Amino acid sequence: AAAPLGQVSGLAEQLEERLFHLYDFNNELIQERLQALDEVMERVEEAQAELRHVCCTVEAVYRDLCL
Repeated sequence: AAAPLGQVSGLAEQLEERLFHLYDFNNELIQERLQALDEVMERVEEAQAELRHVCCTVEAVYRDLCL
């Protein structure tokens, strides 16, 4: 009974090690994706600011033409 118990223990350790590697890999992947998302959101905010500026300019031109 000692041998099978040792085998189970060894397998459990291998499984634990693999899970840790998998967790580390997924964690890195998630960090990279979050970083990319952060960069995309910054660009979206910049685009929104530019769009607001364009709208204000168009509004000012329209006001000048109408008045």
